[in-house]
Amino acid sequence: MRWRRTGNNPVSGTAKTLLYGVGLGPGAPDLMTLRARAIIAKADRLVHFCKRGRRGNARATVDAIIAPDPAREIELAFPVTIEAEVGDPAYDGPIAAFYEEAAERLAAEMEAGRMLAVLCDGDPFFYGSFMHLWRRLSHRFPSEVVPGVTGMTGAWGEAGAPITWGDDVMTVLPGTLPEAELARRLADTDAAVIMKLGRNLPKVRRALIAAGLEERALYVERATMERQVVARLADKGDDEAPYFAMVLVPGEGRRL
Repeated sequence: MRWRRTGNNPVSGTAKTLLYGVGLGPGAPDLMTLRARAIIAKADRLVHFCKRGRRGNARATVDAIIAPDPAREIELAFPVTIEAEVGDPAYDGPIAAFYEEAAERLAAEMEAGRMLAVLCDGDPFFYGSFMHLWRRLSHRFPSEVVPGVTGMTGAWGEAGAPITWGDDVMTVLPGTLPEAELARRLADTDAAVIMKLGRNLPKVRRALIAAGLEERALYVERATMERQVVARLADKGDDEAPYFAMVLVPGEGRRL
């Protein structure tokens, strides 16, 4: 059984909701929804992911509306990030164990009746780490996902780039795909968003060139945040990209 929210009250339904995946939007605090703010204010615990030794971006976003409070906070530090490739046992094994341990840690809090808000960049169900907790916990505890403005929505808004016109078909691609697969899918779509850049940017650039799309491609870094960068990919002179970066390929469909 999956617990689902009913009604408009953040804790309504057949049982009090204990687990919230709270979408915070693309980074600008004023792009958080009213619902997200209300749940963050009510929650007994604020749960946030981070890289070991660093403060997580999601928690930093929430600084705008709530001060740090060690008594309320649960930090989930990833054991590995870019030290190994996805699919490598050196990555998949530690990460799977991390999610199992994190889920049990949160379960103990909810068994004590505490309401948890897991802070999520963008939308919790769009390439989000929260999904791995939800899969382990939502059948055990009443849960709700609070939608958030996605990073790509913030990116094309800041770039001033309408992404789909008329009947354009848009494809969202992770940059972790093999280069040939990226090129094939790019050649077969009208518009695209490529996420998970980082060290994959050189491969993504080659795939865009192979698909004849580099000239249309826009590079957006830290959309809506401080130190935002928007540029034509062809004008970007290096292949460095942080985690919060993506490539947009706007469609060229029917315009009236």
